[in-house]
Amino acid sequence: MKKEELIKIFQDSQALLEGHFKLRSGLHSNRFFQAALLLQYPDIAEKVCRILADKFKHLKIDTVISPAVGGLIVGQEVARALGVKAIFADKEDGKLVLKRGFQIKSGEKILVAEDVVTRGGRVQETIDLVRTFGGDIVGVGVLVDRSCGQARFDIPHECLLELELETYEPDNCPLCKAGVPIERPGSK
Repeated sequence: MKKEELIKIFQDSQALLEGHFKLRSGLHSNRFFQAALLLQYPDIAEKVCRILADKFKHLKIDTVISPAVGGLIVGQEVARALGVKAIFADKEDGKLVLKRGFQIKSGEKILVAEDVVTRGGRVQETIDLVRTFGGDIVGVGVLVDRSCGQARFDIPHECLLELELETYEPDNCPLCKAGVPIERPGSK
């Protein structure tokens, strides 16, 4: 699928918005991406996650793991497309842990799936968690990489779309200077 087709899918689902936004980081931007708005449509989620899964078909994957909460649907759909099990890591006391009876065996081939990567911290934390159990991380798959190439991992990683979102310091925001009303979307 071409970049333009993906962007249209994201825009049609209202996952990619244009305007004036205050991001969780405190920075301002003229575009905002909220993957949950795309993933709320099961047919679309299945379609885009199948495309992502296809990038990893050649690997012998046993399990797909996702960090909660954003990656849950992506992990489930990627695992479905690959015909393997899906597990997720819960957040507890500010860090990721395995709960709910999920287990990772030593040598188990694991793919990390996530909706969006900005800095890569949550994905790296998931990688580190899997490694504490002796799991073998074989790749990372994300729908959208908005890190502008800054998020790097020591394993192969693929994304469906690299999305550059311009950001501005609040004191230097041209949208503020132009009087464009600001919105505060996000995953609160």
